[in-house]
Amino acid sequence: MVAACTTAPPKHGGPITRDQSRWVPVGWNELPGWNGDSVRAAWPALASSCERPAQGWTKVCASALRDPPRTDAQARDWFMKHLQPYRVESPDGKTNGLITGYYEPMIEARRQPAGNFRFALYSVPADLATRHPYWTRQELETVPAARASLRGRAIAYVADPLDALVLQIQGSGRLRVTEPDGSVRAVRLAYAGHNDQPYKSVGRWLIDQGELPAGQASWPAIKDWARRNPARVDELLWANPRYVFFREEPLPNPALGPRGAMGVPLTPGRSIAVDPRSVPYGTPVWIDTTEPLGSTPLRKLVLAQDTGSAIVGAVRADYFWGWAGEAAEQAGRMKQPLRMWVLWPRP
Repeated sequence: MVAACTTAPPKHGGPITRDQSRWVPVGWNELPGWNGDSVRAAWPALASSCERPAQGWTKVCASALRDPPRTDAQARDWFMKHLQPYRVESPDGKTNGLITGYYEPMIEARRQPAGNFRFALYSVPADLATRHPYWTRQELETVPAARASLRGRAIAYVADPLDALVLQIQGSGRLRVTEPDGSVRAVRLAYAGHNDQPYKSVGRWLIDQGELPAGQASWPAIKDWARRNPARVDELLWANPRYVFFREEPLPNPALGPRGAMGVPLTPGRSIAVDPRSVPYGTPVWIDTTEPLGSTPLRKLVLAQDTGSAIVGAVRADYFWGWAGEAAEQAGRMKQPLRMWVLWPRP
């Protein structure tokens, strides 16, 4: 009976060791708030993951797609029947980690430079593969030979250099582009590559410079600092040598999120980025954390569908907030302790 799994630890199987984590089998009662989440709301994200089922998921995915649940209770019963929860630990046994947030920016742009719209977003340079590492951010903006590599590669122009940086940090975004004929259309910029330089946090730079208190370098605070210090914006930007290049994609369905590293569209509030050496793509994950800037619990079922250069380690996740409403503010302020459990097909 499924009910037996709610109070007793599993009687079969043992810990699973991965490259960057160890999974310890537990009973469903260990998942805080398991009975409080609307787990059926995670079903579309699960169905997306099942479009590319990981090894060991073929039969489970077939069951999920064959008979979708009509209620939360049915969805919860399905998970408990087919999957086994495992507590995620670091190789040395630590169960606490960190969760941050990300989102898909929506930014006004122009196809040609005009007025304040003079900060370009670029496609991949033709010689990117021939130079390792490639030019730094500062070099791309100041060295003639480096600037020449970007000639003819501009996709669009935005009015704020920090908006361009946000797109590069988030890895994708939506543009509302005004074309030369005055028409306006929505497009998506997808990640296409970077300059092979290390990522450096501009928030960390501001803290090290004594410009912001430790722990308060949220994105709203960074933008506020830039507004108050326009003469130092280049210095701020150049503190991060990494530069990201994009490709333009159509946006036929604005209701779909960008494709994550797994290759499926991300679902707001139900997709996370992980270290795939710790948690394979497509894995359902139970997270236990809090809302940004508060103590309200955030305990819910999400799907591991993306990754990022800063998402490293066993108990580490980046929570996808979406693209509308308060997504930018919530993502910019999210930096909370995290515990997580993976749900994996039963042996």
